[in-house]
Amino acid sequence: MGFVDTLMSGRYSSTDLAAIALGSGIWLPLFLASQGLLMATTPIVAHLVGGGREEQTKTSLHLGMLIAGVLSLISIILLHNSLPLLNLMGVTEELADLTARYLQAISWGFPAVLLYQLIRSYIEGFGKTSPAMKIAILGLACNIPLNYVLIYGKFGLPEMGGVGCGWATALVMWIMCITGILYLTKSPTFRGIKPFCNWKLAPADEFKQFLKLGTPIGIALLIEVSMFSVIALLLADLGEVMIAAHQITISFTGLIFMLPLSISLALTIHVGHSLGAQNFTAAKYTAFTGLMITLTLALFSSALMALFAVPIASLYTESEQIIQIASTLLIVAALFQFSDAIQITCSGVLRGYKDTAIPLLLVFIAYWLVGLPAGYILGKTELITEPMGPLGFWVGLLIGLTIGAILLFTRLLWRSRNPEPSH
Repeated sequence: MGFVDTLMSGRYSSTDLAAIALGSGIWLPLFLASQGLLMATTPIVAHLVGGGREEQTKTSLHLGMLIAGVLSLISIILLHNSLPLLNLMGVTEELADLTARYLQAISWGFPAVLLYQLIRSYIEGFGKTSPAMKIAILGLACNIPLNYVLIYGKFGLPEMGGVGCGWATALVMWIMCITGILYLTKSPTFRGIKPFCNWKLAPADEFKQFLKLGTPIGIALLIEVSMFSVIALLLADLGEVMIAAHQITISFTGLIFMLPLSISLALTIHVGHSLGAQNFTAAKYTAFTGLMITLTLALFSSALMALFAVPIASLYTESEQIIQIASTLLIVAALFQFSDAIQITCSGVLRGYKDTAIPLLLVFIAYWLVGLPAGYILGKTELITEPMGPLGFWVGLLIGLTIGAILLFTRLLWRSRNPEPSH
């Protein structure tokens, strides 16, 4: 859906593409940090299911719904007050106004998308992954026509450009949420559990466990995605062309990233089930099988991006200048496919082990203490070479992701040899 948003807004105008790039740099970190906290549901539920305690899973769902409600309120308030940040970054008045209106539109979908992500994590904890796939396909099928109608102003509706893209995304979030609720209430798997019944206040220790497990996941996701977002904001003063090229590269690499991410999410479930059943050998075998799968996928995705960088960039825009810059960035992005595959796979496995605090520290070191500073030095200073602009930042990303992959893989080796007993 992010790929479609970028593609369709880029075809509308480079200004609208830049607005969505800047807006995504603000709302996506907020969303992923919230989603990460709620993702604690998956390993908690997976351990309970692996141990044959399905009835106890309702507590995690109810607790997550309370947390999702609070996070939604905070998100709406923040997204409705983005202008000071945009002005601070030196964004032009026209672009800042367009970006702020895009963020206000998308904010109304936050209660729905966070509740859906909680429901999805709960369902996946049972090993049921096809419902999320089907709901995602439904969301994509709705997203394309809604974008077309609201961006270009069809059927008597006003032509809203990038802001229309924000409203389309919010509507899709509600469609997915309602569908997820219907599945959870109608599915035979959950009919006996009745997940929305027998509400009661969760014990303090379960609340603490949820936050202890989920907060590092949320912060780790925030650290990773905010590195990309901060780059977009740091490039704001270099003009729309640089921002647009950066957004094209993020859009396509984000699309490709879904492949190793999907394996990572599956590994959290399988490892959690194995550990819940006290089968430590199966957990280790699952982890390293998943790693081989994602590295194989990385080989193909890296070759695709390196060989077809210019045609890929041309999908988004007709501007030769943007295509030239974006295709160069895509070649750098092709190089870090292997590092990205290793780090996301290891993160997923470690979540299955309920190991989230140390990985958070490792991610912070790799991305914010090494990757982003290296990118800034190469992109906007003359300390090492002439300022490289977006290219310098993407080289910094390559450095940070590679170090992150090494650190997380080392942690996985240690954890697979020292599995903590399941509680």
